[in-house]
Amino acid sequence: MSMRNTFNDFKNFTDKLTDENFLMPVLFIGHGSPMNGIEDNEFSRRWTTLAQEIPTPKAVLVISAHWFTKGTRITAMDFPKTIHDFGGFPDALFQVQYPAPGNPTLAKESASGIKTTKVDLDHEWGLDHGTWSIVKHMYPNANIPVLQLSIDYSKNADFHYQLGKELFHLRSKGVLIIGSGNMVHNLRMIDWGKLHEPSFGYDWTLKMNHTFKELIMNHNHQPLIHYHQLGREASLAIPTPEHYLPLLYSLALQEKNDSISFFNDKPIGGSLTMTSVKIG
Repeated sequence: MSMRNTFNDFKNFTDKLTDENFLMPVLFIGHGSPMNGIEDNEFSRRWTTLAQEIPTPKAVLVISAHWFTKGTRITAMDFPKTIHDFGGFPDALFQVQYPAPGNPTLAKESASGIKTTKVDLDHEWGLDHGTWSIVKHMYPNANIPVLQLSIDYSKNADFHYQLGKELFHLRSKGVLIIGSGNMVHNLRMIDWGKLHEPSFGYDWTLKMNHTFKELIMNHNHQPLIHYHQLGREASLAIPTPEHYLPLLYSLALQEKNDSISFFNDKPIGGSLTMTSVKIG
């Protein structure tokens, strides 16, 4: 079967999205180093098994830390390109291609369903490593449409949380929504010499990781939205917001009765955590 026929099959499938009796789960995934995209390690293996534990989605929508834009955009091309948005890594990482189809119809429907802000249809971006490094382990056949929604850097955290709520209807249409970033992400303070030391985290890293998890378990989102008020440790954990904001999109989709579980719950290099969340 040709790639075009494969795309048409899945496009027809996803264009007929209808309400189901269940809500798709929602994920926040700590993606860490781009090398996780090609390495067989505890994190990538968990992404693989996770895909086997949840219903097979009709499409995947990712809010990645690596698409920070003025305004909000959604990828709307037939075939999003694989973006290698990093430097200094082995050539094998730059050779990776993840040829998943897009879904322009779903992109238009998603954009029109958002009333908080205007969402532009984007035909230039593609799939950055915040997306493909994860989904290539989850869905290695690249046969499920994948879209990305950008993060507007000019807006505050509450805006992003409220925007996330407007994606809720996609859960009932078989769309898997993934926020991709890291709860604790301070590259300037990483101890590169201890990068491979198991579960090494600074005291403030471990404290904030515990605080984040406790607030999530208690469905207490307001302190997470106003994270600047969580003290010095929060400032160290979130020196810039791009890796944290995808978490708020995922949490905005949490219903009161949704189950919550954590996975890949480990610090890396002292000042980064891979802690991930499954909602529902």
